[in-house]
Amino acid sequence: MTRVIAVSQSAENSFTVAIDGPAAAGKGTIGRAVAAHFGFAHLDTGLLYRAVGRRVLAGEEAVAAARALEPSDMAEPEALRTAAIAGAASEVAVIPEVRAALVEFQRAFARRAGGAVLDGRDIGTVICPEAEVKLFVTASAEVRAERRCRELQAAGHATDLATVLDEVRARDARDAGRSTAPMRAAEDAVLLDTSEMSVEAAVAAAIGVVSAAREGGRGR
Repeated sequence: MTRVIAVSQSAENSFTVAIDGPAAAGKGTIGRAVAAHFGFAHLDTGLLYRAVGRRVLAGEEAVAAARALEPSDMAEPEALRTAAIAGAASEVAVIPEVRAALVEFQRAFARRAGGAVLDGRDIGTVICPEAEVKLFVTASAEVRAERRCRELQAAGHATDLATVLDEVRARDARDAGRSTAPMRAAEDAVLLDTSEMSVEAAVAAAIGVVSAAREGGRGR
């Protein structure tokens, strides 16, 4: 986990890539690959909400947990990827005070010098509406459920496709229907549907979009 350093919104040499989309669409994989390709810092913003969700499951109040969040809470990402924590994360994410507590954390990261990639559900619409690149990565619910089911089973979690599909659809409904910062594609986002794409093809497409934006920026 890269340590967050507070920086000015006008930081020189900043370049923000905002990647949004539903669970298991591939945005995290794409975000990490894009960051590595360009030498940008990467933040999976979903881990912030998962970390808050884990604190809530441990008995803390949601808003207090968000305000007390430390980088160390995200030190072991895989420990935050259980179905229970995912559900808790989605529930705390609808609380306006929780979101407010985490907004500046994300914005500071986004404008750090050297470039940054953030993936989540409201990066291009709320957190970084001025991002130089916005991607909305999606896939069908069935494909996403298959991916997530394989991940969970490989990690030793007992589950089945029908259960995971129900969870994916329920989470999509919560994320898209919440009153504060609902999940949606920004008007100027590039849509990337990974339903029938290999990981390599999806990453290549995203890198192409970022490369074009960087070249365009140099020409202005």
